[in-house]
Amino acid sequence: MDRRTRHPRPRRAFGGTLPGGGRAWLAVVSTGIALGAVLLLALRDAAGDETAPPPPTLAVRAVAPEPRTWPSTLPAVGSIAAWQEVVVGAEIGGQRLSRLLVDVGDTVRKGQLLAELSPGPLQAQLDASRAALREAQVMADDAARSAARALELRDSGLMSRQSIDQAVAARDAARARLAAARAQVEADAMRLGYARILAPDDGVVSARAAVEGALVQEGAELLRLQRQGRLEWRAEVPAADLARVAPGQVARIASGTGHLEGRVRQVAPQVDPQTRTGLVYVDLPAGDGVRAGQFARGELLLGMREVLTLPESALLLRDGGSHVFLVEGDTVRQRTVEPGARRGDRVEIRAGLAPGERVVESGVAFLADGVAVRVVADAAVADAR
Repeated sequence: MDRRTRHPRPRRAFGGTLPGGGRAWLAVVSTGIALGAVLLLALRDAAGDETAPPPPTLAVRAVAPEPRTWPSTLPAVGSIAAWQEVVVGAEIGGQRLSRLLVDVGDTVRKGQLLAELSPGPLQAQLDASRAALREAQVMADDAARSAARALELRDSGLMSRQSIDQAVAARDAARARLAAARAQVEADAMRLGYARILAPDDGVVSARAAVEGALVQEGAELLRLQRQGRLEWRAEVPAADLARVAPGQVARIASGTGHLEGRVRQVAPQVDPQTRTGLVYVDLPAGDGVRAGQFARGELLLGMREVLTLPESALLLRDGGSHVFLVEGDTVRQRTVEPGARRGDRVEIRAGLAPGERVVESGVAFLADGVAVRVVADAAVADAR
């Protein structure tokens, strides 16, 4: 056997199957890495170019507090009562009520006949008094003539001094009886006049306590009359505020037809020790939808004052307080304020806001501290919403 010497076959280098050997393979790998890096950078740049969308903003309108001249008012409550209520009663007793001509709610005039007592017994008594007067007149005339004759004979001596004095005394007594008879006639005529019960003043009948046919006693109440139909509001005011109230000030109260105005007539000089309030008497015009006995709310106008006001829609009631949202650039900040009086759709701001500061006008329930907003005009707000 031909033995040949075996020599090991030289091994090919890694990648030697490609033209150029290992160097060619390394070039391919390097190129791939470079392309991947370029692609990664491109993707990162593309992602960086896509910025996050801005947070949503609310379109709002900003307003500043507006100075206005408002009346300084003092709220109060109280009852409506008659200015003066007159009790119309019988000035004589023992007579029957024959006629009652008015009822509750009737308007009467001064001197108008309201009721009439039975005049029969009173007329008979007056007739007797007049007869006694005529008799007294006859007796007085006779006594006067007798006294005159006696005085004529005083110097003649035909009548004693005692007889003359008796004649003069009889004359004087007859004159006294005549005067008494006249007085009795006047008294009986007056009593007969009392049988006709007349209205003491213009007014409205507010109560009736008698019925026809009843036996009336002296002083018994028959009717009640609101004098001149005038009413008053008896406003209850805290003692600390009474010094601010004066006669002549205007008062405004709510009624069934809206509001009516009156004027302070009098301020009570004392305070109720239980309620610590004093009464303010306000004269009211008649026939304006209020009635005696009615409870009413109102206010006393103490004068005029300058106030800062906002639309009521700018206030947010939250956590037991009143707040507004102050516009600071593109955001808002909640601020607590102290509201005061309200008139129409505006409210007084007593504290917490300075003139010139701008706040969100409406839609405050959707806001919170730091919320982004856009301040726009009215039409733009409507379009944005």
